[in-house]
Amino acid sequence: MRIGFIGLGNMGGPMSLNLIKAGHSLVITDLRREIAQEQLAAGAKWVDSGAAVARDCEIVFTSLPGPREVEAVVMGEGGISHGLAPGQIYVDLSTNSVTTVRRLHGLLAAKGIPMLDAPVSGGVQGAKAATLAVYVGGDEAIYNKVKPVLDGIGDKVMYLGPVGNGTVAKLVHNMIGVCVIKVMSEAFTLGVKGGVPAETLLKAVESGAYGRGRGMLGMMPNIIGPRDFEPARFALRLARKDLGLATELARELNVPMEAAALVEQDMAELMRRGNGDKDFIFQFTLQEERAGVKVS
Repeated sequence: MRIGFIGLGNMGGPMSLNLIKAGHSLVITDLRREIAQEQLAAGAKWVDSGAAVARDCEIVFTSLPGPREVEAVVMGEGGISHGLAPGQIYVDLSTNSVTTVRRLHGLLAAKGIPMLDAPVSGGVQGAKAATLAVYVGGDEAIYNKVKPVLDGIGDKVMYLGPVGNGTVAKLVHNMIGVCVIKVMSEAFTLGVKGGVPAETLLKAVESGAYGRGRGMLGMMPNIIGPRDFEPARFALRLARKDLGLATELARELNVPMEAAALVEQDMAELMRRGNGDKDFIFQFTLQEERAGVKVS
C-alpha cells in the first residue's frame, strides 16, 4: 500500500521504518529533511508539504507533538486537507486533544474523507520493536480496512469505538502513568526517611499484594539506581502536555480530578525551572526536595 507519513521524530521515525519493513511504499515529510536519512535509504520518497504527501497516497499518517501541530499539518497552508480526496484515509497517531480530533474529523468528513484517531503507547523501544499498543477511534469499517497496516507498528491494535475514543483512552493511560509518580515519590521518601534503605524497601513492596503489578514499580530502578534523566524516554514537557489534555477534557466533562490537578502544578513548577527535556520521572526529585531526603 502507498502510505504517507508526516512526523519522523522519536516515535514517528521508527514507526515509518517498520511500515517500510512491512512492505509498504512510503511518501514522507517533516520539518527537517536530515532526520529522514534512514527512511530515504530504505526507499521512501521525500516531498516538501503535507498536501504533496496526501496527493500521492492511499492513507496518510501523522505522528506529531500535539494538537497545534496536528491542526497546522491538517488544515494549515500546504496541509494535507488541501491534497486529500474522497476515498483516501487520514490516521492521526499523535497524542491529541479529543476536541481537536473530533473537530478535524467533522471538517474532513464534510469532504468525504474518513479520519481515525490512533494514538500509540509503548515508548521509543516499542516503536522500534513494533510492539506498540494502538488505540483506535473512528468508523469501524475504516478501522478494519486500516488494521493490517497498523499491525505493522503495533502488536496490540484495538478498536475502541467512535472517533475520539482512542484519544480518550490514551489520555487516561498517560494520566495514570504521570500521576502515579507522585504517589511513588511520597511513599518512598516516607520509607527512606523512616529508616528503610530504598533497595530493601523496593523488595518489600514488590513482595506484597500491591507490588505485584510491575507497571508502577518497574520505574523504581531508575530512581534508586544510577540516575539518568537524560536523554528522556518520555520528556517531562510531553508528559505535562498530555496531563494538561486530560485535565482539559475533565473540565469539559465536569469531572473533578484533584490528584491530577496537584500533579499538573508540580510539573508546571519543574517546567518553570527549566527541566522540560528531562525524563518525566524527574518529578520524583521535587518530593525529595520537599521531604528533605534522597531515595537513591
